[in-house]
Amino acid sequence: MKKLIIASTSTVHGKDYLEYILPVLSNHFKGVKEILFIPYARPSGLTFDEYTEKAKIAFQKININVVGIHEYTNAVDAVINAKGIFIGGGNTFLLLKTMYEKKIMPAIKNVVENGVPYFGTSAGSNVTGLTIQNTNDMPIVYPPTFQAFGFLNFNLNPHYLDPDPDSKHMGETRETRINEFHNFNTIPVLGLREGSWLQVEGNQVVLKGDLHARLFQVNKSPQETPPETNLSFLMGL
Repeated sequence: MKKLIIASTSTVHGKDYLEYILPVLSNHFKGVKEILFIPYARPSGLTFDEYTEKAKIAFQKININVVGIHEYTNAVDAVINAKGIFIGGGNTFLLLKTMYEKKIMPAIKNVVENGVPYFGTSAGSNVTGLTIQNTNDMPIVYPPTFQAFGFLNFNLNPHYLDPDPDSKHMGETRETRINEFHNFNTIPVLGLREGSWLQVEGNQVVLKGDLHARLFQVNKSPQETPPETNLSFLMGL
């Protein structure tokens, strides 16, 4: 049975990296002493070692060791033997391209669908949907496809921002861009605001955190969904 924590962000204002969600992760990875970290998204150009060290420092606070996938000779074997997986944020296009290059996509999908707990933030959350077409990232590299893991039967827009009524910015809003997506696609999109996450157990998907999420569906008005909303209907149940 799938067990996922899918978070909009790794860091909320005024707190250290992952600090706000560590109590949730302690329960999520209960009994797991070591997790596999996939640093391929490389936020701000961090090296794999630098990014992995950042994750290690955070998880030490809940007594879990972190090992970067790049520290293994065989990336596929590392996934197959993982007791828990964390994919961090950064650039979603780079993340997906690298995972396809390393040929770890099928292995991750298999182990997670068979119960290995998964945690994703930002880019690592984008790839849990059907495609990465609703990421906010620039396409700095070209992955072979936009197809992602499909742990969810919908897409995510992490870091979802509402229009600022006092802003003089005349560019597109997130809502505008998602509406443009729905001119050509029927996949539902959930806008996750900062500090929110999804808790997934099997096909049960529940919104967690203090903020509403914004749900976009084709030919429907956007819908505000409050915390603790069961979103399992989006899984086709």
